[in-house]
Amino acid sequence: MSYVKPTDLVQSVIDAGASKVMLSTRDTLIRSIMGGAMLTIAAAFAVTVSVTTGVPLLGALLFPVGFIMLYLLGYDLLTGVFVLAPLAWLDRRPGVTLGGILRNWGLVFLGNFIGAFAIAVLMAIVVTNGFATAPNAVGEAIGHIGEGRTVGYAEHGAAGMLTLFVRAVLCNAMVATGVVLAMVSKDVIGKIVAMWMPIMLFFFMGFEHSIVNMFLFPSGLLLGGDFTIMDYLIWNEIPTVLGNLVGGLLFVGLPLYLTYGRRAAPRRVRTSKRERNAAVAVAASDREPATTGV
Repeated sequence: MSYVKPTDLVQSVIDAGASKVMLSTRDTLIRSIMGGAMLTIAAAFAVTVSVTTGVPLLGALLFPVGFIMLYLLGYDLLTGVFVLAPLAWLDRRPGVTLGGILRNWGLVFLGNFIGAFAIAVLMAIVVTNGFATAPNAVGEAIGHIGEGRTVGYAEHGAAGMLTLFVRAVLCNAMVATGVVLAMVSKDVIGKIVAMWMPIMLFFFMGFEHSIVNMFLFPSGLLLGGDFTIMDYLIWNEIPTVLGNLVGGLLFVGLPLYLTYGRRAAPRRVRTSKRERNAAVAVAASDREPATTGV
């Protein structure tokens, strides 16, 4: 299993960030639509496993398959480009500007939402037999998730908003770690194992992921969840996006860049006064002219 050292890993991350910013609008949208769709169908899979087996841990163990597949195929998630693009800007890569980063984020957000919403509609059809019957057990579970993570936070006011934001921060601390670890190995098995760990952790801990929520909450609304679009936006999606941004940069991108990406000057060795005087004396003796006997 090949291993990429952190110094080389950070350069790969920076290269990836620069390529994301420079990608065409068409390719950015296609890759982000597919990324959103692939991640959220895995979320539907994980909820289905949890409901049908009654073992939530099993759903969390299997959820990373969607994340792994989308990154092996080179698709994009907003939570990933939150980390990749800014590092390319910090490294002053040619053509990478703040405007370009914001453009990339906006396109990836739009694409992820399109992909996630498409899966939400398709899964709503599946769990209601084409809207001909009431939602099955999986559909009911998805609807209740939407309620708990919107009006459930709102009931606690500022404390609920703080909890939501912190869960979003912690989420992308793990997801962004998974994005970076996708580059820590050069073989497929190594990449899979490295990505699996942090993604499993975030899902089981119930942290808030903006792209997964683009599926869960529209699904909940389609399936009769007792909350509104404004509840979703104010009490979940917007704070979650901001928390994901902070978590990815603060806990993953900046620490890696500051310790491995920047070329720091070598540390100066402190010497004692006696050692400095001895060095001066040696230097002076070396400068004295040599004498020869006649």
